[in-house]
Amino acid sequence: MSAPAQFPSTATPAAKIVIAGAGPAAQALVAQLAAAQFPGTVTVLSSRDDAPEDLLELAALPFVTVRFGQPASHIDAAARVVTTADGLEFGYDQLVIATGSAPVDSPVDGAGRCLSYSTIDDAAKIGHAVKEVTRVLGRRPLGILVGTGPAAGQAEAVLRARGVRPVRTTARPVAVVPTLAGSVLPAAGVVFEDGSSMSGDLVVLAEDRTPQDGLAAAAGVMTAASGGIVVGRDFRTSVPGIWAVGDAAAFDGVRLGLLVASGSAAGVCAAELMAALTVGQLATAA
Repeated sequence: MSAPAQFPSTATPAAKIVIAGAGPAAQALVAQLAAAQFPGTVTVLSSRDDAPEDLLELAALPFVTVRFGQPASHIDAAARVVTTADGLEFGYDQLVIATGSAPVDSPVDGAGRCLSYSTIDDAAKIGHAVKEVTRVLGRRPLGILVGTGPAAGQAEAVLRARGVRPVRTTARPVAVVPTLAGSVLPAAGVVFEDGSSMSGDLVVLAEDRTPQDGLAAAAGVMTAASGGIVVGRDFRTSVPGIWAVGDAAAFDGVRLGLLVASGSAAGVCAAELMAALTVGQLATAA
């Protein structure tokens, strides 16, 4: 993770940041703001009704409020107000959209037993799992890689770099074959619709995903033809006061999660947010 951003001390204590989304990108951004002792308030709008540990940790921060089960449903960019699905309204000085991405296809039966690759952040998780599988097997693992496109290409490079012999298939399986009960290896292969199968030591799903950019598009924010909220290198969108990080965003037509790790993106975005808030305060004072 990148070093905490250093923010100007002139940032207004009244500054309000709203984050639409509560996934890894949103969590990384809050962590950067916390490390820099951001003097304003942050409201995180989560679509989850439950309260997982990672979100509870965010909610425990004194300047953070997490609204569970309150996904953002409408943005009034002119008034700088976000409305949730239940009709709650939150004013903001700066809004960050971090709504992530969603699988294009329905989950493969047994997908929970597989490793997955959808963003650069998944490389570390796969590396840890491969290390454990290699230790158990005592040899170089054979991996079944399912997927097409940039994500699958990145996943294959990650597997090869970690000593896995990947066998890649572009045909989508209907189910994942589990290993024997009690085994630490989660999956042994895949089965296709015609009954044929492929066997290996681990299975990695790197299937197509689509950025969840509908909230931004409805607010008049520019989106890419291939999907994703268009951002610059500073993570600003086409609408003043609105930013986007994580897999909901796109840079040069590519899903941002495939280009930048969430920690790195959060560091840059946090610094840019604070700079924007400082400029706004100075303009108001003038």
